[in-house]
Amino acid sequence: MKVIGLAGWSGAGKTTLLSRLVPYLIEGGDRISVVKHAHHGFDIDKPGKDSWVHRQAGATEVLISSSQRWALMHELRGDDEPHLADLLAHMTRVDYIIIEGYKADHHPKIEVYRAGNGKPLIFPNDPRIVAIAADTAVDTNLPHVNLDDIPAIAWLVRRFAVPLDEIRAEHTVG
Repeated sequence: MKVIGLAGWSGAGKTTLLSRLVPYLIEGGDRISVVKHAHHGFDIDKPGKDSWVHRQAGATEVLISSSQRWALMHELRGDDEPHLADLLAHMTRVDYIIIEGYKADHHPKIEVYRAGNGKPLIFPNDPRIVAIAADTAVDTNLPHVNLDDIPAIAWLVRRFAVPLDEIRAEHTVG
């Protein structure tokens, strides 16, 4: 199981890219999971539903299951946000886990850059950026591809993803 991230400023197109990249990788025979970091509180549950009632009652974890999917919700209840490596330990084995966000974390990342955002590139200040997918030319020695070139971005994922054990080892050392 290997891990790679997509990092970029809000509005760069990370989610849109993933919506095209994931099916492409799956068509190529890979099993893919995605981890998405949210900066603010979020809710995947609806008020009034049983699982929502259980969380509101104080349950630390609520697992909801059906014949089509299951989801585990864990309330931190004041605890610190878990490290990415700890969260990855909960993931089911697949070929690649693609992380959207967590741009300050220490896993290898492909920067997603859109010039119209008016934001600076991340790569000059982050040694964990291994490649760039952009809608404009970028002056760098890093591998860089067009943001719309899904086969090339898939190649970057396969080339630069690292084994999950490396992410865990770095977390325990760092």
